[in-house]
Amino acid sequence: MHIKIPADRIGALVGPSGSVKSMFEEKTGATIDIDSENGAVEITPGEDPIMAMRLAEVVRAIGRGFSPERALPILEDELLMLDVIDLSRAFNTKSDMARVKGRIIGKDGRTREIAEKLTGAGISVYGKTIGIIGNPDQIRVARTAIEMLIDGAPHGAVYGYLEKKSQELARSGIDDL
Repeated sequence: MHIKIPADRIGALVGPSGSVKSMFEEKTGATIDIDSENGAVEITPGEDPIMAMRLAEVVRAIGRGFSPERALPILEDELLMLDVIDLSRAFNTKSDMARVKGRIIGKDGRTREIAEKLTGAGISVYGKTIGIIGNPDQIRVARTAIEMLIDGAPHGAVYGYLEKKSQELARSGIDDL
């Protein structure tokens, strides 16, 4: 499996003295080869090809701005996955993209923090993308909230939506929301 990640995210994948890379290889039995020149990452499966596929998802998450610690649960919980929203498809000027990213992050990171708390999903704003780690229900709710912000909905309306969905998901028996 081949994945390309930004060159400035390779350090996060490798970790101090290779500790993160080694830990991932140990947990999955897969081998990770990294070309630090161009950000190409090759994953060679070990005995369990499913773990190699999950590791590829972890590498993609790290490439989208998540720390290894925040991406690691993808390996340990088969319901977790990464969803990526590409802002460059909707915005072509840097100022528009900066404005929308600012709306998603919020003052001092408050909006992103509230969305993470109410959905149970992890959210990363990096480059031209928004990454979301969660189970399918968490991703659906977080993605809808982010799309509301992208479309210009007032923050109060988005918080109200998140509160309502958080309560609905809690009532439906999903315990980590």
